[in-house]
Amino acid sequence: MNSGVKTIHLRVMVGSEEFLLETRPGEYRSLMALLYDRVYIDGFGECRGMGRCGTCRVFIDGDPATLTGMDRNEVSTLTKAGTEGEGVRLSCQILVDEHLDGRTVTVLGEE
Repeated sequence: MNSGVKTIHLRVMVGSEEFLLETRPGEYRSLMALLYDRVYIDGFGECRGMGRCGTCRVFIDGDPATLTGMDRNEVSTLTKAGTEGEGVRLSCQILVDEHLDGRTVTVLGEE
């Protein structure tokens, strides 16, 4: 990837806590891996990126069309959880790339 973005800045909200993260494109295989490594969230990412458990659900502000496309597992999991909607994604299915720079990610807890 030759996007020109050398650093990605993210604001992550977990309940009332705010975390400001900085990473590089490709440093993590997914947004879930980044959040799992840098922000301790109890019960987060239980299936480790298979797109089936729904424990890594997030809301990402901004244009959802610029993010990694949704696959069948993700659509099914979000529908079962009743949290499908624009901007709601499984963080295990989101690539860490220039499209995340400057965004706010809100971790969705158990409903």
